[in-house]
Amino acid sequence: MELGEGIRWTDQGLVLVDILAGRLLTAGDDPTEPLRQLAQLPVPLGAVAPVADAPGTWIAAAGTGFCLLAPDGSTRSLAQPEADAVRPVRMNDGTADPFGRFWAGSMAYDADDGAGSLYRVDHDGTVARVLDGITVPNGPAFTADGRTMYLADSARGVVRRYPVDPVTAELGTPEVYVTVDDGSPDGMAVDAEGAVWVAVWGTGTVRRYLPDGRLDRTVRLPARQPAGVCLGEDVLHITTARVGLAEPGPYDGAVFTARVDVPGRRADVYRHRTDASAPDPARPARREAS
Repeated sequence: MELGEGIRWTDQGLVLVDILAGRLLTAGDDPTEPLRQLAQLPVPLGAVAPVADAPGTWIAAAGTGFCLLAPDGSTRSLAQPEADAVRPVRMNDGTADPFGRFWAGSMAYDADDGAGSLYRVDHDGTVARVLDGITVPNGPAFTADGRTMYLADSARGVVRRYPVDPVTAELGTPEVYVTVDDGSPDGMAVDAEGAVWVAVWGTGTVRRYLPDGRLDRTVRLPARQPAGVCLGEDVLHITTARVGLAEPGPYDGAVFTARVDVPGRRADVYRHRTDASAPDPARPARREAS
């Protein structure tokens, strides 16, 4: 792949994207089989998440915004918040949270400093810009309870941790979780112990950091640009990229797996509702006074 990212373990199997080629791909159970293409868009495809109760349908961060991607490959736009950006901007990495919202970042094609943002797609399909001034946002990744979000600003070598209000999805004051000096933190995944696996672009490594930010272990790859990670039970899946390498090696752009001793969980789903009167799955039911 040119720029393999957005790898997720879902009820529909392992899916990933080749961002600049606009391809949505899936991997079979046999690692010797080639990746199979599910869809190809005419714009960059940053990340997808499954849509609840709609098998084969995905919400996608694509082009300059968000769309719903149907099983036949057709799309329905939700919003294009970066369509009028001063500099050419595209969507990048993204994921659903445990409450069923979808989050994704944007970045300038030339990685212009501070030109990126983080967006949230709520259950009714409305899109809100929740952070700006980011250069290359990657992740986000959420803890299992949805109350903590990790977000990398890759170009600046930092991963920040944000508290998340479970009802309103508002972000609290962030703290620096990890600073990387020898590469760029990219895709991330949180395991069952709350540790965070981080693909570190430019180093050929994926690193596991404990909840307090201490480095716990390192997985080394025969590829220089790890870009995305996910956990499928006790297997760590890793995407890499060839883009920008003058002389790519034979494994640059490949997908790797590594057995780990702490499992993860399946990707969360986006819960889309079109009925404004339907209950919000992230909001507790209101109790009437007796």
